[in-house]
Amino acid sequence: MKDQNHHDISADDWDELNFPRSEENDFDAVVERAISRRGFLGGVLAFGSGATVMGSGLLSGTSAQAQQAATNRFPFTPIGIQTDFEVHVPEGYSYEVLAKWGDPLFSDGEGYDVAEGGALEGSDRVFGENTDGMETFSFQGRQLIAINHEYANRKINLAAAQEGTPAGPDDVRKLQNLQGVTVMEVAQDDDGWSVVVDSPFNRRIDHNTPMVITGPAAGHDLLKTDADPTGTKSLGTFNNCGSGKTPWGTYLTCEENFNGYFGSTQEAQDQKPNQLVDGYSRYGIGADGWGYDYHKHDARFDTSKNPNEPHRAGWIVEIDPTDASSTPVKHTGMGRFKHENAEVVLAPDGRVVAYMGDDERGEFLYKFVSNGVYVPGGSTEGLLDDGTLYAAVFNDDGTGEWKALTPETTGMASLAEVLIFARKAGSAVGATTMDRPEWISTNPIAVEAYCCLTNNRNRGVKPNAGGDETPVNGPNPRETNNYGQIVRWRPHDDDHASDTFDWDLYVMAGNPEVYNNIYGGSENITAGNMFNSPDGMGFDSTGLVWIQTDGNDSNEEEFAGMGNNQMLVGDPVTGEIARFLTGPKGSEVTGLAWSSDLRTMFVGIQHPGGSWPTGSGLPQSAVITVTRDDGGLVG
Repeated sequence: MKDQNHHDISADDWDELNFPRSEENDFDAVVERAISRRGFLGGVLAFGSGATVMGSGLLSGTSAQAQQAATNRFPFTPIGIQTDFEVHVPEGYSYEVLAKWGDPLFSDGEGYDVAEGGALEGSDRVFGENTDGMETFSFQGRQLIAINHEYANRKINLAAAQEGTPAGPDDVRKLQNLQGVTVMEVAQDDDGWSVVVDSPFNRRIDHNTPMVITGPAAGHDLLKTDADPTGTKSLGTFNNCGSGKTPWGTYLTCEENFNGYFGSTQEAQDQKPNQLVDGYSRYGIGADGWGYDYHKHDARFDTSKNPNEPHRAGWIVEIDPTDASSTPVKHTGMGRFKHENAEVVLAPDGRVVAYMGDDERGEFLYKFVSNGVYVPGGSTEGLLDDGTLYAAVFNDDGTGEWKALTPETTGMASLAEVLIFARKAGSAVGATTMDRPEWISTNPIAVEAYCCLTNNRNRGVKPNAGGDETPVNGPNPRETNNYGQIVRWRPHDDDHASDTFDWDLYVMAGNPEVYNNIYGGSENITAGNMFNSPDGMGFDSTGLVWIQTDGNDSNEEEFAGMGNNQMLVGDPVTGEIARFLTGPKGSEVTGLAWSSDLRTMFVGIQHPGGSWPTGSGLPQSAVITVTRDDGGLVG
């Protein structure tokens, strides 16, 4: 997911500018490798009209009859592309704004003055900025929702004369308050859904909220600081992107581009070769950060004073939405990297399995499998820490395996260091470099998992940040991939804890109106449903997969005919995909959850353009509700 605030470039672009990858892959050689594999690719990718993805079980059942059957599963008429600054849904559906940036969660404030940048006082008691992943919870007859706030727009939240540069600690604290997580109660009446102001469940969790650190890396020297010599306590959660939900009803928020909050008041401090800063370059931790300037006004973020502080970010954080006094927990057992989301399922024997993607070009897919088993009503202590972290290897023959990340398999000194530097561990076992693994979701009516590989312009051009080559490979079949694809895998023995699996591609996004080759997309991509950069994803209760995009919405050249970012729905059985919702121009559609009665869909709209949703003043990120006009189910 993107952060449009630091120097107006994406997180990956910033990393590459500050930590350039050597261009050691020869493009012609990459193309030759792809051609030399034509025997295999001929069974997977037909390089003709529409660039059909077929054979080897890939997208089987996409005949006209099957597509018609799939269309009948969608209870709406697909909508066309849009290029305006509004939200659009199908006929027979309606949307309303539930909560937008700056709305008060408590009655002791008037809300945040978005137009004027707002004051520090009360900025931690309003709905935060730039919504992302979300989950819903039903508790004691109440509907709760937890929502991430990925980043803050500095230029909007600070005085105009400052041009987005914090002038002191108060400016930094205000930016810190507007990020993190909101937990709130919502309720529905005849007028629709609204936030229950002053609910005892309402809570803001930000960059200064006390947390505890648990798991194998807790207490390790690399996590100790002067403020916390035990290495078991921390403050704040950062760049909260995707989300997850545990079987026992807690919320998982995922720290993604955490590196941008750290900097150094001593030039090139991060380049000094010592144990404490080992791994800085692999995680993109530089000297000046993304312009938040936390390190100039808050010593915790100054790596020249606190070189271990970045190691305390980049984790999965567990939050109990039913107890506003509870302390969030950072689980080191699940590894440290740029987490997109955490998809949690149970193995047949009750072990907890969490699938996770590392959202950076050329990074890896991970899986955590607990040693203990989940027993409803029993203790859940250790279930997200005591286990094994794996990285995925995808073979070109449609098979794959999960490689355990341990000191023995990686050659690293300890399990704590394996987890703190999980990227280096993944490289050590030869994990497959992927095209930015974003949201992962599992099908509730079939034992299979899907991952959005959003795009990767460096595929076949540059290695990743660790120097791993990124040649064209099975799940990532296109060099300079600007469109993205969704990979699907089915664990052997119908067991998500299995070490092996079979994989295929559910869809390759593309533009069949521009390209008559592999960049035209797979057979289930047409002029009527094409899109780019699949990002968010979630399954409904019927087994349909909902796909959200965060890509190029210029509607020009190779993106012509794609319009604004959108949400589509797909049938995993037939491959059929239809467009359901479009966001305002400039926005990312991200975050998806359902009410307990499945009659309302909650959808996030991040960094919209224009003046949506108020129609005047600044645009505001928001969460909307989508319902059927006839009161029917939407999930």
